[in-house]
Amino acid sequence: MGHRRKARELALQGLYMHEISGTTAEELSRLEWIDTEIQDSIRDFAMTLITGSIEHIVEIDDIIVRHSKNWRFERLSAVDKSILRLSIFAMLYLKDIPLAVTINEGIELGKIYGGESSGQFINGVLDAARKQEITEDREEKP
Repeated sequence: MGHRRKARELALQGLYMHEISGTTAEELSRLEWIDTEIQDSIRDFAMTLITGSIEHIVEIDDIIVRHSKNWRFERLSAVDKSILRLSIFAMLYLKDIPLAVTINEGIELGKIYGGESSGQFINGVLDAARKQEITEDREEKP
């Protein structure tokens, strides 16, 4: 498994804990739920995704609401929300990662950790967001 994939899985776990129990970014930064040694590069990327997603959660959730057609935000699973949050954060703010890579990684996380139709749902939301707003915003954000 690649370093960034592992970091995305850790970020998913962290954002899930934030969603379910309100665990703060500061608490999550200790990565205390991990019982094995992880490389600094994996830890750093996971924490970038976690802290960035939490820091920009209002903006990110607004994008999710706009592009999750026929789904009330409150009814989305915590796993799907977490995957969408980390993916949209990366699409908006991590310009060194191609949008297609971020979308594909989000879909894969949905297939592995989400429900039966999570992969398709995540694909639809991320692709709609990319087409309608992220590509343009990405060029303008500092």
